Amino acid sequence: MIRIVRGAAVGVAVALALTACGGSGDKSGGNPLDQKSAGGGGSGGVVVGSANFPESQLLGEVYAQALEAKGVKVTKKFNIGSREIYYDQVKSGAITVMPEYNGALLTTSVDKTSKAVTTDEVNAGLKAKLPTSLEILDASKAEDKDSVTVNSQTAAKYHLKSIADLKSVAGQLTIAGPSEFKTREQGLVGLESKYGLKFKKFQPFDANAQTTLVKLLKNDSIQAADLFTTDPTIAANKFVVLEDPQNVFSAQNVVPLVYKTGLNDTGRAALNAVSAKLTTADLLAMMTKVVGDKQDASTVAKDWLKQAGLGG
Repeated sequence: MIRIVRGAAVGVAVALALTACGGSGDKSGGNPLDQKSAGGGGSGGVVVGSANFPESQLLGEVYAQALEAKGVKVTKKFNIGSREIYYDQVKSGAITVMPEYNGALLTTSVDKTSKAVTTDEVNAGLKAKLPTSLEILDASKAEDKDSVTVNSQTAAKYHLKSIADLKSVAGQLTIAGPSEFKTREQGLVGLESKYGLKFKKFQPFDANAQTTLVKLLKNDSIQAADLFTTDPTIAANKFVVLEDPQNVFSAQNVVPLVYKTGLNDTGRAALNAVSAKLTTADLLAMMTKVVGDKQDASTVAKDWLKQAGLGG
């Protein structure tokens, strides 16, 4: 996502940025990004991070609590920022575990020339090109893509079903999304190269301003937006996610990105167990609770882990 959203970030309550909580179990009093202060991989201590949008923070909670359920000491460092900010922190070992979306990770940080589309192709590309300090663990079935989503007025007016249908009208429309959407291949760059789209205007929005973005899309102040496909506000507002026949947005399976030497076998097994259980339906249901019902992400994560047989 892009997470962007990706991403790929959400909704009427998305103004809740689900702020970073201090590390649980961090008794060092030192820098929570210092691998030694966090306990190091050998002793089972890890730093679990998240990007600056609610779904990433929710997944960070799921990972952190799954690790803690297996006795792993965890420090949480959430709401770091976009991939352009946090990726180097994972690569250096300052962050041990990061919730990721495989397709966006590949094309934004690992291999910008990749043409991989399917989950298997994307995962193969990551395993071949990731720095030697990093690895991805098992990918889940849960998928959350960036999208070009339009309001119902725009869809009806221009008879839009596919991104390709925008070619003759994009010059009349304003599209909005996180600032990085403007420069990413899985963003405006790819939309222009694969569909020939040139929008009238791009309106950047901070990840914490999704509530405003959704409001503007609903009232037609903007006509299109990069929304994550698990965003509950899409259905709530009868927005239309346009089909993507040219695959600008590749597979976006949720996957743990790991600093290799920072995680032991117990930790790997705990995170792979999460991936084995997590589905897109699960992710949407959890995000509906966080966004629509305004439940705390840590509580939603705890309940899902218990239901999946992975937590207390």
